[in-house]
Formats: sequence, C-alpha cells, structure tokens
Amino acid sequence: MNLHEYQGKEILSSFGVRIQRGMVAQNAQEAVAAAKQLTSETGTSWHVIKAQVHAGGRGKGGGVKLAKNLKEVEEIAGQIIGMDLVTPQTSAAGKRVHQVLVAEDVYYPGETETSEFYVSVLLNRGTGRNMIMYSTEGGMDIETVAEETPHLIFTEEIDPNTGLLPFQARRVAFNLGLSGLAFKEMTKFVTNLYTAYVKSDSSLFEINPVLKTSDNLIMAVDAKVTIDDNALYRHKNYVDLRDVREESAIEVEAGELGLNYVDLDGNVGCMVNGAGLAMATMDLIKQAGGEPANFLDVGGTADAARVEAAFKIILKDPAVKAILINIFGGIVRCDRVAQGVIDAYKNMGTINVPIIVRLQGTNADIAKELIDNSGLAVMSATEFQEAADKVQEVLA
Repeated sequence: MNLHEYQGKEILSSFGVRIQRGMVAQNAQEAVAAAKQLTSETGTSWHVIKAQVHAGGRGKGGGVKLAKNLKEVEEIAGQIIGMDLVTPQTSAAGKRVHQVLVAEDVYYPGETETSEFYVSVLLNRGTGRNMIMYSTEGGMDIETVAEETPHLIFTEEIDPNTGLLPFQARRVAFNLGLSGLAFKEMTKFVTNLYTAYVKSDSSLFEINPVLKTSDNLIMAVDAKVTIDDNALYRHKNYVDLRDVREESAIEVEAGELGLNYVDLDGNVGCMVNGAGLAMATMDLIKQAGGEPANFLDVGGTADAARVEAAFKIILKDPAVKAILINIFGGIVRCDRVAQGVIDAYKNMGTINVPIIVRLQGTNADIAKELIDNSGLAVMSATEFQEAADKVQEVLA
C-alpha cells in the first residue's frame, strides 16, 4: 500500500524522525489557512506547495512550487489542485491532484551550506536482509546516480539477528562526509528511520532528499513509503491511509471481489489459477505474438460466480482482443471449471472477443468435452503449445 508524502512523514515523525513540517489542504483556501498556521508555529515566511499523488518526479511536472507570500500560496495551490500531473512515473494522461501539502521552507540561510542526501531502507531480495541504500547525491533520481556515478551509492546490510548496530549508523554518516552536530544528527536519523521501517512493517522507505540544514540539523524533506499489505492486520490505524483514488479503478474493483489482478497494457486477457502459472501464461502469450493485458489469479475455487466476475473485470479493458483461460486442475477439478466457464458465458450473454480455454489436470478430458459440446464460441486446448497456436490464430 503506497502512502502520500504527508502520511509517510506522519509515520516517520511518530518514530522520532525529524521531518519538514507541513499541513495538507484540499483547496486554495485551506492552503492559505495552513500557511498561516505554519508561520505561527514555525516562523517560516515562505512555503512549499507539493502535489500529493503516488508518483515521483512531481517537481519536474510542475507539482512542487515555492510560494513567497500568502497570495502566491493561494494562486499556486489553486493551480496544482485539480491538475492532471504528468511525471516520469505516470502515464501520458497523468494523475489528478486532489490535495496539496503546504510545507515550511527549510532551506533558510545560516552558518553552513545546506546539503541534500539520498537514504532508503528496503529488502535486498538477493540476501534476504534489510538494506540501507544511501548517497551524497540527494535530490536526483537514484537510477540516474546508479547509471552515471555508481561509486557514489553506498549500502549497509542489516543482520536480522542484531538489527541496525550503532557503528553501522555512524558509518552511514561518515560516508556522507558529515562531522560534528550533523554527524550525530545523521546517526540518530538513520537509527530512527530503520526502526520506523521495521516497526511499521514497510517494504520501502525512500527519503529523497534528506536535508542537512544550514544549522546542521538532519530532516526528511520528502517521504516515499510503501506498507506491506500482508501486515496491515497488525496496523489497523494504517488501513484508513489508503487512497483508492490513486489506484487503478479496475484493480480496486477486482480486489473487492477477491481476485488477484494487476492491470497491464496488452491485448490478451489472462484468467489463471496460481501465480506461477499466471507468469508462465504471460510468457506463452508473448511467445504467440501477443501482449498480456493483465495478471489475474482466480485462486483455487474457480466456480461459475468467480469466473463470471473475472470475465467482467477483464472485459472492462477495451484493449482486450482475446481471453486465454489457463487452469491447472489440482485442487479444483477441470470439469467443474469448464462448467463454470460455460455457466458464466451464458449468464453474461454474448462475449465479443475470442476465448481460448486450456484445462489440464484432474478430469481434463471431461472438461474438454464439455467445452467442445457447449455450442459456445469457446476454443479448448490441452497443451501449452496448442493454446499458444490458438492465441496466435485469433490475433491474426
């Protein structure tokens, strides 16, 4: 579950991580009120207006701007709220902005120059350990840093038996070139950040930039936080942070129906039971010259109601030119799945795209006979290659 910047910062702050303070606003008037309150609480005279969408690169798309007075706060907030923000991480259509974060200006003049760093915490899937990734090149896309100056990216792997050790936090601060108060601040920042990551059951904490202020304080100016959905039962207070407006409407609907669905950009809809078989099916579609339009795992109970729900979800995508149903009958019998397909087809009426059904496993021969004798415009297959050939045929 992805969070907005202001939500991620709230979690960070609850674990003692210093953040750039701010208030969320739904319209220009609320933004002005937030700016006034921030000024009274923090003394800031300038304000940063940030679009709140689940996408990076907001500044490049015009979603982050500096306001030097209340009139500019109102004007900028009015411009950003309601816009379709296009960034390198959105589609060409962009994402609609429903709210902004009005934040304090933390780039104030002082005894030293400000510095920006990159710090993230995530799982290193190669080693099975959590890892802190960090760089002196804050404010830049980490992908660009990795490509052009990989020697400026450092990592610190955490032993799960000991957790983050003090010397590791100090090493992060040392590699970032800090000293004095800034060094102490960074070790505290990294320690609290890692604690927040673990205790919130997150899969990603990315802070870009982490700012060293002119008075040597360390704070999170941005926050990209992803919570592990599987751990939400332990964090009931996080469930309400989900913003379905930022998610694919089809994926949200599929989730409500209990289907594991991911929307893709192809032309062949997939209906499969089991994640591994779903991945193999997408490879099959590519091999046949098509592109998968979705990942859809109907699970082990592919009855008529579930198959019908899956059909409806797949057919919401106008790009779908064919549907491939690929079911392995281990837990569920193939003849029951075949009957479910037939019943769902009849309940829905005419389906205007070709359907290929490959059923393999228990009672696969009976299932093929049911499909072939149904009188419906459904093609059956028993082998992978046979199914691929039929996909290729209907796409041609």
